[in-house]
Amino acid sequence: MDGDFRTEFVRDPVALRKHPALVLNADYRPLSYYPLSLWPWQEAVKAAWLNRVDIVAEYDTIVRSPSTSIRIPSVVVLKDYVKPQKRVAFTRFNLFLRDEFCCQYCGSRGELTFDHVVPRASGGITSWENVVAACAPCNLRKGSKSLVRAGMHLRKPPRMPGAEELRNLGRKFPPNHLHDSWLDFLYWDAELEA
Repeated sequence: MDGDFRTEFVRDPVALRKHPALVLNADYRPLSYYPLSLWPWQEAVKAAWLNRVDIVAEYDTIVRSPSTSIRIPSVVVLKDYVKPQKRVAFTRFNLFLRDEFCCQYCGSRGELTFDHVVPRASGGITSWENVVAACAPCNLRKGSKSLVRAGMHLRKPPRMPGAEELRNLGRKFPPNHLHDSWLDFLYWDAELEA
C-alpha cells in the first residue's frame, strides 16, 4: 500500500502542487503577503536538509529516499534574516496592488490595464505619479485626452507607495488556498481592532 501511494504521489503532478510551504523570514513574518511567499515542497525539503530553515509545521504526507523519511514541511522559517526591500519596483503587478485591483476612474474590478493620467501624447511620463489602473472601457473613454476634457476624475491621486504599504495591501488579497497550519503565521502582526 505504501509503495503504491509513493508511486501515485510521484506520478501525479497535481499532488506535488498540493503541498507548498509557507516561507517566513527569521522574524516569523512572511517574506511577502501578495503574492504569498510559498515554496514547492521540494524546495522546502532541500532547504531543511541543507539546514537553511527550521520546520515549524508539517503536512501528514511523508516523502522517502533510500536512507531518509521526512514529513513534508508546511511552514518553514529562514535561519538568516532577509532584509525587506525598501524600494518598490515600478511593475504592473505593484501598480495594480497599489490601486487595490480596481479601476481608478469607475472603481470596477476585472480586466485591468493601465492608463497615463497625463497622456504620453501630451508629455506625460510613465511613473508612479502618472499611471493608474483602469478598466478597458474607462481607458478607451479617456483615450489621449486630459481628465478635464474626458469629464473624468480619479478616485485617489497616484503616488509612489512605500514597501510596507504594499505589504499591508497584500494582506487584503489572500490566495485561494490557505492551509490551516499557515493561519497562525499570516496575520499575527496585524493590528487588532478595538
